[in-house]
Amino acid sequence: MNGVTAYQSIKATAQTKDELVQQHAPLVKRIAYHLIARLPHTVDVNDLIQEGMIGLLDASQNYNVDQGASFETYAGIRIRGAMLDEIRRNNWAPRSVHRKAREIAAAIQEIEQREGRHAQDTEIAQSIGISTQEYHQQLYDSAGHQVFSLDEFNDHDESLAHPISDTQLEPAQEVQQGGFQQALADAINKLPERERLMMSLYYNDELNLKEIGEVLSVSESRVSQIHSQTIIRLRASLTNWLN
Repeated sequence: MNGVTAYQSIKATAQTKDELVQQHAPLVKRIAYHLIARLPHTVDVNDLIQEGMIGLLDASQNYNVDQGASFETYAGIRIRGAMLDEIRRNNWAPRSVHRKAREIAAAIQEIEQREGRHAQDTEIAQSIGISTQEYHQQLYDSAGHQVFSLDEFNDHDESLAHPISDTQLEPAQEVQQGGFQQALADAINKLPERERLMMSLYYNDELNLKEIGEVLSVSESRVSQIHSQTIIRLRASLTNWLN
């Protein structure tokens, strides 16, 4: 390839990347507003959009059609990941929220192991020594801080989001990752029916909390509580893996 041809090839590639970014810029806003719905008011949606655009640029430079995923799927993972990294860097969750979430997870795990069934709200509240109303308030308070939990578990075949040049997993790591994903799938399948439906509506169908509330015939704040409890329940089920 001579110099002129090489230059033209590079220029064409750059144009293609620019087109991908421009075409999928609305995807960044859609993901940002989907996440911000459950975050405290202190989180600025513009910060998420800015980080998401960086993720989109990164996706445009690393995407390889041979990886099998469409660019939108690949970019969506990178965009969401960039936003979640921004949330993690600005760890605005009070320590009390993390502590209470751990207490709830421990209570759920103890009750479900003892009773062999799903723990009920009243049982969990009694176990940690508070009223059911106080328990629901704790779930509501921690809702925003659970936003990235399921994404950490399994973000739509996240292995597709890494460039081919990335270091490949060792066989033992592949086995461990596969085992965790199977454990996660089993834990989700064992969720109470309403919680399983809510997770599907949010993560698969990407409905917002108000829309999910209409499907479940509950308030938006109640959906937020249910989501928070579900994530904590999953964490309790996967304690051995997460530790």
